[in-house]
Formats: sequence, structure tokens, C-alpha cells
Amino acid sequence: MNFSTDVQANGVAILPEILMTVLAVTVLALDAFGPKSRRRELGYLAGIGLLVVAVMVWLIGQWPERELSDQLVLGGMIRHDALAQIFRTMVILAGALSCLISMGVPRLKIRGDYYALLIVAVIGASLMSAAADLIMVFIALETASITLYLLAGYLRDDDRSTEAGLKYFLFGAFTSAILLYGMSLLYGFTGETNLYLLGNWMAINGPPDAPVVLALALIAVGFGFKISAVPFHFWTPDVYEGAPTPITALLSTASKAAGFGLLLRFLMAVFPPPELVNAFDVHDYSQFWVQLIAVLAVVTMSLGNVLALVQQNIKRLLAYSSIAQAGYVLIGVAAISTDRSGDGVAAAAFYLFMYVLTNILAFGVVILFANATGSEQIADFGGLARRSRGLALAMTVALLSLAGIPPAAGFIGKFLLFRAAVDANLVWLALIGVVNVIIGLYYYLVIVKVMYMNPAPDDAAPIPVSAPYRWALWLTAVGVILLGTVAVTPLLDWATDAAHALHVLI
Repeated sequence: MNFSTDVQANGVAILPEILMTVLAVTVLALDAFGPKSRRRELGYLAGIGLLVVAVMVWLIGQWPERELSDQLVLGGMIRHDALAQIFRTMVILAGALSCLISMGVPRLKIRGDYYALLIVAVIGASLMSAAADLIMVFIALETASITLYLLAGYLRDDDRSTEAGLKYFLFGAFTSAILLYGMSLLYGFTGETNLYLLGNWMAINGPPDAPVVLALALIAVGFGFKISAVPFHFWTPDVYEGAPTPITALLSTASKAAGFGLLLRFLMAVFPPPELVNAFDVHDYSQFWVQLIAVLAVVTMSLGNVLALVQQNIKRLLAYSSIAQAGYVLIGVAAISTDRSGDGVAAAAFYLFMYVLTNILAFGVVILFANATGSEQIADFGGLARRSRGLALAMTVALLSLAGIPPAAGFIGKFLLFRAAVDANLVWLALIGVVNVIIGLYYYLVIVKVMYMNPAPDDAAPIPVSAPYRWALWLTAVGVILLGTVAVTPLLDWATDAAHALHVLI
């Protein structure tokens, strides 16, 4: 095992978290001691600060020198590799865009404590993306989760927000306890907390299948809750509907992306396929989680799409859409154990990057529309194209991407996932995915039809769009189109590097 003790490697590995901690403290200090007239600028500071950190993480990931890559740092707590870099970039970018769209919510835009909590949630999600030890896994998960509980219930005078925060906390605490018990079983088998040492020990020594399957099932509960996989999805519609819309956007993007990044690393490190273990006559536990993930993929995307068909509230529809999207990503996860080329991991990483931009774009439009009309009902989106052509176009781009229609990035993402499944001899899973895409196409196009074909109310007025919102919407909309056209190759190459890093056990 390559445990780095180099100060430079350790510093580079946790530099994003250090900078985000400084940013959170700065926002709190300015909120407490700065002039009240300047508090609206805290959103700019938090959003632009996170964007700068995201760009820095991306630049580090593009360095041609690899001497600081593929190392376990901080005593084996963190693995600094391409997989960590791409998922960190996703979650930090999602946090930055969530800060910018929060400036359109009157009760949030001048609250420094709100932005500080949001940054701390992003720090936890970023650590999840690079965690390589059971202790760090749990600390990162709880750092992200506890702050998200607070943010979901942040609007204390809003009954829906309070209910969302309480439900999220109760379900999250319950599943965290189950996850912790599953991880304690793994530690009990091996006496190790580092994921890679733990996986090597299990592959070589081979504890009985029954307790290993039990530990895997318990851990799947915790991860399933974090990524909104069925049957651990039941909190998602109520929390997405009740939480402040920027936090719903953060939950559906940063939290989900970090959860998948951790899931990919955990499965391949703790339950690696035999060919990744440097020993003879090893025990193969990957067959158990491949079957489990494939089943979860089918039920998650199917239930999410079917229940989305009957929704009348746009946030609840996007909640069930988020569940279905998690099912699509699970197709790529199921393909990774038999896919030595790394296509499954690369497809999942590409899809999640696309999904971050797409969902932020959709929820940004929802916030502006709700502020102008006081409604989140799909029927009330009638005539949006005549009230605000820009918002209707932005929402259309987001919906086409979620549906998987070119030239939006969702088409490329779904194609890569289904191709990975076919290459991994999971043709049946890819076919079920295609059927679900057709089902999802219906309810996405219904919203487009409402915006462009239904009449607007007689008293409808144009919807104003502030400068930070305009920048956030333009950035995400252009990103979704570019990732579906000219920017496919650079991002896919980066995602492929991340996949190859995951297949190298150090």
C-alpha cells in the first residue's frame, strides 16, 4: 500500500477543503461584523468562491505530472486520484450554482449562516468523494448529512420546510445507524478500517458468505438512502417539495454525486473482482453486489418514472425524476465489475456531471417561476414561453437533457450507460433502461407542451431575472449543450482516467 507521508501530497489532497473552510469562516465573519447593507453580496462571495475552488480542482486534475496522484494521504484516510478530482469538481460546482440561485429567494439571499452551512455541506460531500477509510467515510457522510438536515428545514416559519427537515433527519439518522452497523461488521471481520487493506484481507482470507452478504445489505441501506434508490427513496418527494428550492437542487446534485462517487470506490475497494487482487485463489464477493445493484437499478428507474407520470407539482415530479436518474446511473455501477475498460465508471461519472448542470438549470427556473407566481403546479407553467422566452428555453434544455434527447448532454450520458451495460453482458438491463427512457419522455414533454402550447393567465406579467440568476442559468444551459456536442471528448477522457484510477488497487 502506498501511504504517502509527503507534506506536499497531503496539502494538495485536502487543499479544496481547506479553502472552502476559509470561505465559510469568511462568510460568517462578514455576516456577523459587516454592514447590513452589504449582506446581499455574501451570495456572490460564496458562489464565486466555490466556483474558483471548482476550477482549481479541475486544473489539478489536468496536471500531466502524476507524482501526486493515486496516493493514500493523511494516514490512508483520503485517496488522491482522478476519481476524487472529477467528483469533487461536480459537488463543488453544484454548491457554487446553488449559492447563486439562492440569491433569488428573498428569505435566503442575505443570510450568511445559510451560505456557511451550504459550504460545509459541500465540504462533507467533497470528502465523501475521496474517502478511503471507514472512519473518513462516516465522518464525511455525517458532515454532509447533518448540514443538509438543517438546510432542508431552514425556513422555520414554513411548515413544509420544517416537515422536510424533520423527515430527512429521522430517516437519515435511522439509515446512518444501519450503515454504521454494517461497517462495524466489516471491521470485525478484518480488523482494518482502510478500504483497500480491508478488501485485500477479505479477498485473500475469505470470511463466510452469509455475514459478508449481511454487511453488504446493511451498507446498501445507507448508500441507497443517500442516492435515493428504491426502496430507500420514500423521503425524497416530501423533502424535495418542502425544502427551500436551492437546497432541493443541492440535494439532487451534490449529495447524489458524492454518494455515487463513494459507492463506486467502496464497492471496488472492499469487494473487488478477483482479477484486481494481487494473489492466487482469492474469494470473489463482487458477484453479490453486482446482482444487488442490477436489481436496484431496475426497480429504481421503473418506480421513479411510473410515479412521475401522475405528479402535478413540479418539484415532486423532479423528485421522482431524480429517483429514476439514480436508477440509470446504477446501470453503470452494475457494469463495472466485469468491465476492465472502465466504461461503466466513465459513463456514470459523465452522466452525473451532466446531471449536476441539468438539475441546477431546472430548479433555477422553478425558483424564478415560484417567486413570480407563488405556484409550483405544472399546470400554472402555461404560457411561460410568452411570459419569458429565456426561462422557457432554459427549462426546455433541462427537460430534453433529462429525457435523453440530442443535442442535450443527457442523450450522450444515457448512450454511454447503456453501451457499458451491453459490453458487460447486461443486455437485459440496457433494454429495461431504454423502455424507461421512453416512459420518462412522456412526462418531460408534457411540461414542454404546457409551457409552449397552453395559454397564459390574463394577468400574467413578464418574469424578471436578476444578474446572478442570468449568469447561473446561462452557465448551466450552455454547459448542458456543450457536453452533448463539442465537449463530450474532454469530459469523457477525464471520466475514463477516473475509471482507470478506480481499477488500480494501491
